[in-house]
Amino acid sequence: MAAASLARPARAGRSLAALGLALALLGGSAHAGLFDDEEARKAILDLRARIQAGDEANRARIADLAKANGEQADQLRRSLLDLNAQLETQRADNAKLRGTQEQLMRDLAELQRTVKDLAKSLDERLRAMEPQKVTLDGKEFVADPDERRAHDQAMATLRNGEFDKAAAQLSAFVQRYPNSGYSESARFWLGNALYGQKNYKEAIAVFRALVTGSPNHPRTPEAMLAMANCQIEMKDNRGARKTIDDLVKAYPASEAAAAGKERLGSLKG
Repeated sequence: MAAASLARPARAGRSLAALGLALALLGGSAHAGLFDDEEARKAILDLRARIQAGDEANRARIADLAKANGEQADQLRRSLLDLNAQLETQRADNAKLRGTQEQLMRDLAELQRTVKDLAKSLDERLRAMEPQKVTLDGKEFVADPDERRAHDQAMATLRNGEFDKAAAQLSAFVQRYPNSGYSESARFWLGNALYGQKNYKEAIAVFRALVTGSPNHPRTPEAMLAMANCQIEMKDNRGARKTIDDLVKAYPASEAAAAGKERLGSLKG
């Protein structure tokens, strides 16, 4: 029994030791479990924090990109507005330039017309100042503008029946242009102007000078007939008959000779 009593405390000690060891094992295992959960929690929190930080960084980057894109869009918009303004200005300048060019073309055309008119006027004036060919009484010659003008004015005066004025103009012409191609014609018509004034004596002198100085002139037969008429007006029928006889002998085929023959018949009668 004593042995049994001693055996029980020994078994009890062993049981306690086993129980302690079990508790120790259980306690270590529980501590290890608690440690694993804490690490996992920390890992999750750290991962969450990193994800959140990444999200915030992405949002910031997106915001920066959006801001940069907005600034670029604004810059592009401003550039487009500036370009459009420049284009409008260029269009206005081009329109103004076209208007100026059209005005210049009109001014140039007007200037060309003016120059053309001036050139034409100048050419006409130069031609008027140049000697010109004249054909009168079957004779061709060159006359200065002033010479021709003086002759034409005198003849216009004579045609108007202004015998006094015409005689003065023709006499002045003969004195001023003694060698003119108009001289024979001027002398002939001067004699007629004097006849129109009834200045028969001077008319005969003028006609005789033409007959003597230009016997081959087409007006010479008429001048001789005019001399005879002046003599008739002066009652010099004898002188008139001699003048007509000379006319018929010198220019038998002329119209003046035929008219003189008729007049001579009346004188004889």
